[in-house]
Amino acid sequence: MIDPTYPLLAAMTLSMVLFQLNHRYASPVLAIFNRWLRWFIFAFGAAYVCRDFALIQRPYLVLVAVFFLGWFLVETLYNWLAIHALSVSPLPLFPRYTANQSGEEWPTQPRLLKVREWLRLHGFKQIQALKAEIGGGSYLRISIYQDEPGALRVQVMFLPQANGTITACYELSSQLADGRRIVTDNLYTPFGGFYPENWQVERVPWRRALPRLVARHRVRLAQARAAVEPWTNEPMTDLNSQQSELDRLNTELGFLHPYHEREDLGKITHEGRYRVWKEIWMLDYLGLATRYE
Repeated sequence: MIDPTYPLLAAMTLSMVLFQLNHRYASPVLAIFNRWLRWFIFAFGAAYVCRDFALIQRPYLVLVAVFFLGWFLVETLYNWLAIHALSVSPLPLFPRYTANQSGEEWPTQPRLLKVREWLRLHGFKQIQALKAEIGGGSYLRISIYQDEPGALRVQVMFLPQANGTITACYELSSQLADGRRIVTDNLYTPFGGFYPENWQVERVPWRRALPRLVARHRVRLAQARAAVEPWTNEPMTDLNSQQSELDRLNTELGFLHPYHEREDLGKITHEGRYRVWKEIWMLDYLGLATRYE
């Protein structure tokens, strides 16, 4: 059997390089590759240690399979505990947005400044800057742009990371004359809940570039075969209305507990926790979200 020492050392070095790159760029794509790499490093490395020190007398590949499954079980336990903590925390799942008047609406990182310049060059104008508290004094900041006809609204969301970097995600939305709402986003955070029937949501976490996301959204509008109604309402009013509607709908459909039971049981039901857990795995290791259409 080939000595796994050097491949393991190479994989560990690559993982550290990816970690440093992701510390700078906060890329979900780099994070996915590094998660898979760490998983294989753990499985092959732990099996190698057990074989080298004669701790367990089993074939090497059997040990690899056991530790591979062990990683899955430990991470599953961690995710379930995190979901439970979110469920019983006082933080709202659908927070209210307020006007962002702090002057910190757009980070000064060069890669994010290029996004703002692209929006300006392609006829999008900023109409509002908002923020919502997501816990621990951290805020989700949103800068909202709209094209000249008012048919396409772009939400640029700045998500703070634990390492201090900021990831930008985008949500594009249009409303049709027949009452449908077309939404295209590249969020990589789990949702797991339900959307209203008239919403057609497509989540593509792998598509990180805003121009490609805008192109995809416009293809979906062409396929919808309905006239696009221009946006006339204020973004903050629309977003807070959406949050209230999502809270009500997900309570009715069993994703959330009724309000009077949340203090004792938490906000998310057991079925809802399973849906969130499944989407965490799909997003973290495949970059795929549940299809909502």
